[in-house]
Amino acid sequence: MFFADILEIQGLGNRSYLAGGARAAVVVDPPRDIDRVIAAAARRGVRIAAVAETHVHNDYVTGGLELARLTGARYLVPAGASVAYARVAVADGDVEEIDEGLVLRAVATPGHTPHHTSYVLEEAGRPVAAFTGGSLLIGSVGRPDLVEPRLTEQLARAQHASAHRLAVELADDVAVMPTHGFGSFCSASQADGDHSTIGTEKTSNPALLKDVYTFVEELLAGLDDVPAYYAHMGPANAAGPTPVDLTAPERADVGEIARRLTAGEWVVDLRSRVAFSEGHVAGSFNFEVDGQPATYLAWMIPWGKPVTLLAESYEDITRAQRELARVGIDRPAAAAVGSPDDWTGDGAPLASFPRATFADLAAARERGEELVVLDVRRDGERSQGWIEGSVHIPIHQVHQRLEEVPAGTVWVHCAGGMRAAIAASVLDANGRDVVAVDDGYAAAADAGLTLVTLAQH
Repeated sequence: MFFADILEIQGLGNRSYLAGGARAAVVVDPPRDIDRVIAAAARRGVRIAAVAETHVHNDYVTGGLELARLTGARYLVPAGASVAYARVAVADGDVEEIDEGLVLRAVATPGHTPHHTSYVLEEAGRPVAAFTGGSLLIGSVGRPDLVEPRLTEQLARAQHASAHRLAVELADDVAVMPTHGFGSFCSASQADGDHSTIGTEKTSNPALLKDVYTFVEELLAGLDDVPAYYAHMGPANAAGPTPVDLTAPERADVGEIARRLTAGEWVVDLRSRVAFSEGHVAGSFNFEVDGQPATYLAWMIPWGKPVTLLAESYEDITRAQRELARVGIDRPAAAAVGSPDDWTGDGAPLASFPRATFADLAAARERGEELVVLDVRRDGERSQGWIEGSVHIPIHQVHQRLEEVPAGTVWVHCAGGMRAAIAASVLDANGRDVVAVDDGYAAAADAGLTLVTLAQH
């Protein structure tokens, strides 16, 4: 009897898979931190016989090359991918034996990338699961615009054809097991649900319900910004990633933290946005460890700039370090644990700023206070409506467009509070008076704030 275990990649919205039989297994699209993959195989009591990549990833650094090296597994990479290392070049229809009566069959599914390949797990000749990578997702498909702008429309059409090929060739009860789509920016859109089958996708996935012309038009119109660090992921994966180093970073004392801030390096406070707003090291930025530091920190930081991590515990440092390594920020320059008082020393004053709700914002406007409302949601979110009179700068651009924020106290909001806290910390570090709106956007209308839509605008 086969098994297919899900390995969640926290913070990136992706999944890897360990699938096999009684003695051996294949790992599909492994994360950079392969220790957890090896541990999963050990718990199952299976040998890793093969490691399979559906494509050269644009959103995270793979651990596939190192995992294959350490385990002696065959490393399956699509033949059309241009890579600098030895691998088993997989073409459409190729079959890899995984265990007795269990094989993996390659199915060419271009669209997310030109060389994208899905893998169908077959038990006793019957397909039981399809590892679809960035092709057919749950209720969506992988975005086609990450390779080359001139290929985007062509790849969008290919996504439609690939989705239909899987739907035609596989039975309705075959499990759909994608890599992207659980919050990943590699997904063209987000969908509900954690599990699916070919039959379910036939009744719910736009790629299988719409004609190619409508599908492509709507897919391209819905594409949002791409995280800046994606530009570094594909080349790193094509060149062959180095082994990950998760040993503890150098410990930073008060003087070290101050020196790094003075040098213009990034000092990142991983505590909750509530704790950060109440008191923090002046000049530090707030990326909550319970948020998506691997996405938003990697998106915003100038690539290669040293980063020092501050947290309440070593567990939080370790967790953030692991997430950052997955996107190529391999080694924090230093780290410190404790509280802001421990990181400043000599009773130095801490920086702080207030938090508020949309009701507080409405009241401040009613009082006639001179303030700026800064909306840091993404373009796609903003297009659904915004607060009248607000300024829009997406979170990942705030640090580069500070001069565009008008004078006055800046009330920063997003959809829920996390990104507003990041932006507020950046503005605070640059000397602006800020208020972080820590509230759900739906509360804006309830508070009496006037909302504007594109139709009205």
